[in-house]
Amino acid sequence: MAGSYKGAGTGGRRSRLRRTGLFGLSFLVLLVAGVGWGYLKLNGGIDTFSADGVSGDRPPDTSQGQNVLVIGSDSRSGANSGLGGGTGDVGRSDTAFLLHVYADHRHAVAVSIPRDTLVDIPACKKPDGSWTAPQRNTMFNGAFSVGETAEGNPACTQNTVEHLTGLRVDHTVVVDFAGFSALTSAVGGIPVCLPKDIYQRDLNPKRATQGSLVFAKGPQSVSGQRALDYVRIRHGIGDGSDIGRIKRQQAFVGSLVKKVKSRGLSPTTLLPLANAATDAMTVDPGLGSADRLLSFAMSMKNVDLHNTKFVTIPWRYQGARVAIAEPDADALWASLKADRTLDGQNAAGKKGSGDSAASGGASAAPVSGTGTDVAVYNGTTVTGLAAKAAELLRSHGFTVTGTATANSQDQTGTLVTYGPGLRDKAENTARLFKGARTTESADAGIQVIVGSDYAQNPTAAPVAPTPDAVPSAVAGEARSADDDLCSDLSYG
Repeated sequence: MAGSYKGAGTGGRRSRLRRTGLFGLSFLVLLVAGVGWGYLKLNGGIDTFSADGVSGDRPPDTSQGQNVLVIGSDSRSGANSGLGGGTGDVGRSDTAFLLHVYADHRHAVAVSIPRDTLVDIPACKKPDGSWTAPQRNTMFNGAFSVGETAEGNPACTQNTVEHLTGLRVDHTVVVDFAGFSALTSAVGGIPVCLPKDIYQRDLNPKRATQGSLVFAKGPQSVSGQRALDYVRIRHGIGDGSDIGRIKRQQAFVGSLVKKVKSRGLSPTTLLPLANAATDAMTVDPGLGSADRLLSFAMSMKNVDLHNTKFVTIPWRYQGARVAIAEPDADALWASLKADRTLDGQNAAGKKGSGDSAASGGASAAPVSGTGTDVAVYNGTTVTGLAAKAAELLRSHGFTVTGTATANSQDQTGTLVTYGPGLRDKAENTARLFKGARTTESADAGIQVIVGSDYAQNPTAAPVAPTPDAVPSAVAGEARSADDDLCSDLSYG
């Protein structure tokens, strides 16, 4: 009997083990099937924009890191109609930032570009297939509205950012209100902080009365519509500017990154978040599959929260608009191109350990103008300034095709304009003129319009293309993803 009992017990254990094994196998099959279904659903929900509108005159891919342009659209078409925001069905860019993931995959920085920043918008493709003429000194968010479609024009915004920064944009992502709302709900809410009580009139300054309390002062969690209301707040805090709103948006994105990373970056945790956002997300063709999208997200898992930085493009007020502050902005772009962090550290990874970036910064290499034709114009009332600039150019091997007086003599900063395909040569030309800007023109060839800055300092010393670090004033304004939620939330 004892042997019979022992056999029965062993059989029972084996039976339980088989059941347990079958349950585990079934669970694994269901998990794999669920992930597979998630991939299929994700693939089916990813919208891409056409790459036909991306300019053929792009910066060289010199950085070993990756650059991702993120655009927030406030179109009220489709699922966005009940979420507030802009008026009409034309897609408009409400916010934008360029995310640079350094080559070491341990550092990242997001550079916000205020929507009313004055920039040059290069030629952009319209829905009818025609291309616009380049626009000078116009608002940045106008690029997204070229063509006036509900989807907006992400390719035009990408062209503009590449033209502005000299950095090649590897990927572009557009998220509208519906996608943003779904994402914040999918992660279970985002911790935020308000520097003061917020009332209905702060969200809509046209209200005749203060209205009811929307947000109480201090820390809280928001999702869905309340998250949208938080990132839209502009009036009633600080000076009511877009700069102050950007500070709160940066704090919000940092908090979102912290919340997502706390869940662990894996395909199983990322799939629900991606599925929540893809119905209202548009990406470039390079991110148009589940594998590519999740692969990029997974590449961020080793970026420390403290090393995830947020800055605003160096700026100054120009009337009611925002002008880019040089040479600080150029120093920032050069630092990113060299994969150097805001404080000047080399973040190029193993591949960059022996390059010039790792050895302490680039020196000012000689400028050679061999094979470059340039026309020179005097944009000031200083006699002979064009001839002096022409002499400088010839001494460096440039061919000067002529000198003349510019149409306007109130040029303060020297400007180098260039036609299609001449960006690199124009930037090389600009190195001879300290602080010179470059911009694309509808005219063929390269023109140098010297300003009063050249009259004050007609130096022949070439400008170093890559400084060691960004100015301390820029680095000092940076926010980290692990900063105190309630600090530095307004401007003015």
